[in-house]
Amino acid sequence: MTEIIDLSQELYSGMPVYKDMPEVRISVHRTHEEWEGIRDAAVQTPAALKLELGEHSGTHVDAISHMGKALTEQSIDRMPLSMFYTGGFCLDFSHKGLRQLIDYTELEAACRQSGHQVLRGDTLLLYTDHYRRHYLSDQWARGPGITADAARWMGDQGLAAFGVETLSPGVPGISNKEVHRICGEMGFTHYENLVNLHLLIGRGRFRFIGLPLKIRGGTGSPVRAVAVFE
Repeated sequence: MTEIIDLSQELYSGMPVYKDMPEVRISVHRTHEEWEGIRDAAVQTPAALKLELGEHSGTHVDAISHMGKALTEQSIDRMPLSMFYTGGFCLDFSHKGLRQLIDYTELEAACRQSGHQVLRGDTLLLYTDHYRRHYLSDQWARGPGITADAARWMGDQGLAAFGVETLSPGVPGISNKEVHRICGEMGFTHYENLVNLHLLIGRGRFRFIGLPLKIRGGTGSPVRAVAVFE
């Protein structure tokens, strides 16, 4: 029997976003009562919502074009769909605390411990339990992240992508900009703001799906990320 595990945050007005990114606003555009010409209805039921949000809102994937100005041709609509439909597995880094780094030697050790080998084209997910511990707290923006060497190691493995629970793949002010640059140069990407990764630990390999919207020239896109176990 197929099991699908939802790895995506809920989108709602005022939700946390990375610094300098647009605030998420969701409002009622039209109600059923308006469409039916009912005036002064006691209850208004939404028929269409208006969404105002940035590409990098909630659970999302970065386009290669987001990684540097020399990469503008690799926008989200031009990236191959095969990058968002992959095999993968999840590694346990729940022992990591606020703003702690994950180096490539730790990734290698965690892969050995899991008993799984990274395959070219995989998506590797990193469970830190940061979402359950700190979402909506004043520590939410201070999550752990990977080092630049860890990003380079991932690129050397031929990953399509990796995914994290945090607002950024690296630690801001320490490794985040370099991680983005390396992803762009090596031609792979990452997902941010994933949830429910604790449900993947010890489960082995799965099909990862995180299809983006087809945004012309987009630098990223919200996704409905899922792990599928057959």
